[in-house]
Amino acid sequence: MEQNRISGSSFDGWQDAQGNPVAANPGYIASYMTKVYGWMFLALCITAGLAYFTANTPFILNIVLGTPFLFLGLIIGQLFLVGFLSIRIMKMSAMVATIVFFAYAALNGITFSVILLRYTPGSLASVFAITAGTFGIMTALGYFTKTDLTSFGRLMIMGLVGIIIASIVNFFMRSETLYWIISYVGVAVFVGLIAYDTQKIKSYALLEHEEDRKKGAILGALALYLDFINLFIYLLRLFGNRR
Repeated sequence: MEQNRISGSSFDGWQDAQGNPVAANPGYIASYMTKVYGWMFLALCITAGLAYFTANTPFILNIVLGTPFLFLGLIIGQLFLVGFLSIRIMKMSAMVATIVFFAYAALNGITFSVILLRYTPGSLASVFAITAGTFGIMTALGYFTKTDLTSFGRLMIMGLVGIIIASIVNFFMRSETLYWIISYVGVAVFVGLIAYDTQKIKSYALLEHEEDRKKGAILGALALYLDFINLFIYLLRLFGNRR
């Protein structure tokens, strides 16, 4: 699900303690991005940890999978949290935004346990390695490129909307051909979004107020977290070995 993003209207030439423009201070940008990656990595650890714990705890697993309305409620709760955070982040404190972000990662971990049960441990590990490697390359590209990726990002977002519509249609059609098309397009879209989101997040370091910069870091971590998770899922559909 694509996030709303902080607009650039709230900053204009923010300066550091020495009066130098932050845009001209690569060290500050690098430090800011390190925080974003840190939040993202922590969220991934929460998701992976809860997914593993749920998948290996029969009592909890039976409750989650044996109660359809509960599982559906978890999915709805995830959608609500990510939508709420994306839309309302500028009206909440950075602390609340952080709590909502990690609550979403936790809920995602519980529902993600189904994927751990569906695929073999070996294929999960290999696809995760492919995802991590691809993410590293594309986020580095987005960070270091001098090319403006705005138009490219809009194209990727249009592709994402197309994937969502096609997935809804295929939910009823059950077309295997469309399933594979969606999977390949999904990989391409989220690979592109990683680079675009990385470049976009760098601009959050230019937000005028410290509190807004903290919120930007959380929103950026959420965007990269979703890019990583969705890329992992689509790669699993292509290369994962089912049990």
